[in-house]
Amino acid sequence: MSALAERFAPVLRRIADRAREHERSGTRPYDEVRELADAGFGAVRLPLDRGGAGAGVRELFELLIALGEADSNQPQLWRNHLAFVEDRLLAGSAADPVWVERIAAGEVFGGAWSELGSNGLDKVGTRLTRDSDGGVLDGTKYYSTGSIYADWISVFALDQDAAPVIAIIRADAPGVTLLDDWTGVGQRQTGSGTTVFTGVQVAPEAIYHFEERVLYQEVVYQLVLLASLVGVGRAARAELVSAVRERRRNYPHGLDPEPRRDAQLQAVVGRVSALVTAAEAVVLRAAGLVDPVADALASGADPASEEVQRLATEAAIASYEAQVTVTDAILEATTILFDALGSSAVLEEAQLDRHWRNARTLSSHNPRVYKARVVGDWLLNDASPLRIYESADERRTREEADAAV
Repeated sequence: MSALAERFAPVLRRIADRAREHERSGTRPYDEVRELADAGFGAVRLPLDRGGAGAGVRELFELLIALGEADSNQPQLWRNHLAFVEDRLLAGSAADPVWVERIAAGEVFGGAWSELGSNGLDKVGTRLTRDSDGGVLDGTKYYSTGSIYADWISVFALDQDAAPVIAIIRADAPGVTLLDDWTGVGQRQTGSGTTVFTGVQVAPEAIYHFEERVLYQEVVYQLVLLASLVGVGRAARAELVSAVRERRRNYPHGLDPEPRRDAQLQAVVGRVSALVTAAEAVVLRAAGLVDPVADALASGADPASEEVQRLATEAAIASYEAQVTVTDAILEATTILFDALGSSAVLEEAQLDRHWRNARTLSSHNPRVYKARVVGDWLLNDASPLRIYESADERRTREEADAAV
């Protein structure tokens, strides 16, 4: 266990102890989020001299996977915060020190970017009307993951000139309405519901151009979901092993009256373990490829330089490859685990179904169907990986412009 994992181990144990009760009762892990924040979880990527743990990206994701094993909701609800940290560390804005100080102090950042029915940067309905005091924000967002637990919310909007911007506002600011109305079949504690902004005042230093995002922001967003998926797999594997060991009765077709001695059931357990181990390795490989990009930007390298772009592309491609392989692996693992168990495994009180429900929900947030093509296009045609917010229309326009050159 790494020093970072050891530091958070007591908190992770408490989170794991409470996670099933939250799942059963529908209560929210407000206390656990606060415990993590107070323990410095939200600041682990900050340098030591700025109040953090000085962790690298791969180290962060090792910790996220462990957190996901304790409760798969937790990495996802911290997802917007973690991306915000990378932005404020490495996106180069003059206001960064203020936000870094808040992160170091344990303040938590949620996000409100997506809207129902919108597709592309120019399609969102949320507007920031600039004025002498900064701006006024109006609009409605969905999938506001983590915002019900947050002190601050980063909001994607268009200003009056239709320029994409990010506005950072207090979660308890006048005009902010947070609705805990997420009804997904899984990941039920992530707070991924609706947020309504009505005449919310935004300070001038809390408004950023969309282009000021860190170069690898999309990769962070995608890998956090994959870390949650691997956490699901690790938790499912542990519960499967425990359940098979405790089984006292086998089916008549079994190879041994004691289930744990049955080679057929051993093979199921072994396959589940192999799938989870492979998924974890793929995610950590991709996370490790982000470290050189972050290090280059931290040393002052130009994000547009050929070398930084090459490193960022390799990290992005690795994340796309991971999205294909990890999704397949964890969905299979959380399905076939029931083959090694009896009918009692499907009882509601066993809660084993939560692993598949959580895996399916995470996979639907991060659809694999779009990812393999991007990897193939890059390998065959040197096509740059798409940014997550580029719509099909925008992609077509860009490709037509490239073809005309």
